[in-house]
Amino acid sequence: MSDEAKTCETCEEKSCASKQAKPGETAEAVQERQALARRMCAIKKKYLVMSGKGGVGKSTVSVNVAATLAQQGYRVGLLDVDIHGPSIPTMLNLYGKRPVNGEDGILPLEVGSLKVMSLGLLLEGRDQAVIWRGPMKMNVIKQFLTDVEWGELDYLIVDAPPGTGDEPLSVCQLIEGLDGALIVTTPQEVAISDVRRSVNFCRQVGVPVLGIVENMSGFVCPHCGKETDVFRRGGGEKLASEMNVSFLGRIPMDPRVVLAGDEGQSFVEGYPDSPATKAFAEVVVAVRDGGK
Repeated sequence: MSDEAKTCETCEEKSCASKQAKPGETAEAVQERQALARRMCAIKKKYLVMSGKGGVGKSTVSVNVAATLAQQGYRVGLLDVDIHGPSIPTMLNLYGKRPVNGEDGILPLEVGSLKVMSLGLLLEGRDQAVIWRGPMKMNVIKQFLTDVEWGELDYLIVDAPPGTGDEPLSVCQLIEGLDGALIVTTPQEVAISDVRRSVNFCRQVGVPVLGIVENMSGFVCPHCGKETDVFRRGGGEKLASEMNVSFLGRIPMDPRVVLAGDEGQSFVEGYPDSPATKAFAEVVVAVRDGGK
């Protein structure tokens, strides 16, 4: 059944919690929850990308995992819920472009076949500061999930800001049955110690940990192909073993990752022969297999 035709009244899933009102819930709240459920029911897999540490390349992983899935023919959406520092519009060259209203909600922008939404697309300029407290953040994230016309997707990749605060918590609370979290780290201990908190956060809110990705794991020279360990190596894999979660792979450093992001192009599209692109493809295999 299509996203447009499916409603809570026509849904045949008897176990769905959205069909009935919760104790003390108003009629308006029930309608809002059902509208959200209708959108999410049209998306097969929904993954949150997060990290307890800033600067680990989490948005780079989000963009390139989503782009790789789209290249492989899957229907993919990319939602940026970093309210204070949205970087997806820059990384995909979308600043200056505005979403418009469609017949059934806000139309996400499209980069090839990839559907994209970010608060950065709604600001007056890329330097505009957003000064919001928690409830405002949750409201805009709810709007992105409920009012954006995502349509039928195979995957929705949600890029969260660093830490375990309002934004990732809102995503986990709003998307019932979130399929998992992809946690990004770099090899050194200063990042890994914070990533432990991300794993524990997921366990506390009942979200499965899809696995850990070790980003910036070695430097591969684009000229000679020689690999050098700039940071420590293997910290992410060690942490995955320690926390009893899957290790999804290592992404080596490539200076062209920065170039691609600044130019507004996904790295995997611009540099298909790079070892980093091949590493992203291996991570995507793990995503498709549910982290196994």
